[in-house]
Amino acid sequence: MAGHSKWKNIQGRKNAQDAKRGKIFQKLSREIYVAAKAGGTDPATNAALRLVMDKAKSANMPNDNIDRALKKASSTGNNEQYDEITYEGYGPGGTAVLVYALTDNRNRTATNVRVAFTRNGSSLGETGSVSYMFDRKGYIAIEREGLSVDEDTLVEQVIEAGADDLEISDEVVEIYTEPEDFVSVRDSLEADGFTLAQAELTMIPQTLTTLTKEQQEQLQLLVDKLEEDDDVSEVFTSADI
Repeated sequence: MAGHSKWKNIQGRKNAQDAKRGKIFQKLSREIYVAAKAGGTDPATNAALRLVMDKAKSANMPNDNIDRALKKASSTGNNEQYDEITYEGYGPGGTAVLVYALTDNRNRTATNVRVAFTRNGSSLGETGSVSYMFDRKGYIAIEREGLSVDEDTLVEQVIEAGADDLEISDEVVEIYTEPEDFVSVRDSLEADGFTLAQAELTMIPQTLTTLTKEQQEQLQLLVDKLEEDDDVSEVFTSADI
């Protein structure tokens, strides 16, 4: 994973995400509802639900919001149906862009995503046009400030936990896992006493795309516009910001 650090992108977008907190909670509620509807409302027996609930807690989503989504899913009178759709395209400078959506109206979502691309110097591609450029990975970040173990001990514990790869900088330790190992690695590190600054399943680009400042600004406009859409749950790009 050398050269694929996510940490600076995560930190750089934190304030923007904080400003969108209400919309984020709304999207997470939908994800919780869909996961619970499909596999039951008990996270102990529904792995997909557990991951979404962990994601919601990481976003500081109030428990009341989570409980409402679970109650809605367990209600026999609720028949809302959502489809999971992936859109693929090219952003400024040929950047690969992956968009995951959860929608109850495919036509509405497709139109909104297409407009976002075309109005921001980008274009939609065919299914499979860019998804092969990304790998599904578990991602865990541990900030080095305040760590009580030395680097060698840290590396040993990360390897023993079952991690696939790691990168160490002055600021943070970034750990990558196979998707099926993510939960066990995360839980093992937490049991070892590490405080995780970030823990998620994500898409990692195999190759990063270098952009000019102008192209970066235009790409950010595209990502912001996509994330403003209620139906869009996640956006991934290959940009080296």
